[in-house]
Amino acid sequence: MLAASASAYSAPKTVLVLGDSLSAEYGIARGAGWVALLERRLQAEKFAARVVNASISGETTIGGRTRLPALLDQHRPDIVVIELGANDGLRGLPVAAADANLRAMVKMAQARQARVVLVGMRMPPNYGRAYTESFFNMFKKVAQDTGSPLVPFMLEGVADKPALFQQDRLHPLAAAHPVILNNIWPHFAPLLKKR
Repeated sequence: MLAASASAYSAPKTVLVLGDSLSAEYGIARGAGWVALLERRLQAEKFAARVVNASISGETTIGGRTRLPALLDQHRPDIVVIELGANDGLRGLPVAAADANLRAMVKMAQARQARVVLVGMRMPPNYGRAYTESFFNMFKKVAQDTGSPLVPFMLEGVADKPALFQQDRLHPLAAAHPVILNNIWPHFAPLLKKR
């Protein structure tokens, strides 16, 4: 039964998630984050897929860029989800540097025949309009230039609800992670049905 259903979606896929604390289950129980929920949803919908969560709390785009080649060698993913940039923004690092790092990561993955999903983020307004708009638009430009699907804003439906955040006001509670997955899924799922 599973084999018949899975065959409609081609061979088993390996999904690599390269992210920061938002994907590394910071401050919540193991298995409660959106990446674990993604794995369960794939199983429930009979997709033959293995999910590798290579996310690290505090990770920046340069850290992801440095780690990605070894991860590509080790796991040979079919799909790479890049959820990085928030820590660059929170540290006020130059948008141009984060842009260059994201582009490099996408190109690395595409060179290995992996499809990439970029996950966008917004900065709080106290960083100033010029920086916050430039940061937000960076993800759209990189996605367009590299032909990658974009999740416009990972925390859509979460960011404006303080009750969904931990005490630090930065990290969502477990209750927010199903919403996060629902933001990501429509941009991710179509890639499962391709080669």
